[in-house]
Amino acid sequence: MYINSDTIFSMTDANRNFTNIAHTVDTSGEAVIFKNNKPRYVILDADKVDIGLALTDDEKIDIAAKRILNRYLDAFKELAK
Repeated sequence: MYINSDTIFSMTDANRNFTNIAHTVDTSGEAVIFKNNKPRYVILDADKVDIGLALTDDEKIDIAAKRILNRYLDAFKELAK
């Protein structure tokens, strides 16, 4: 992940002036909050990022099943023998 230096804020900044961070997210789509000189939190504009909120329960189950199948495919093949 590449971090734009204009979207970096300290934890102190976040505590004192969250409105400024929200404005940055509105204009650039993201903000990164550093804690102890390390990136700790990423704030994203939910309208600009597909975070899967529109998925049905069945679609979420299908995604989870595919992940499990891919991760343990060799074990499933062995069990199928």
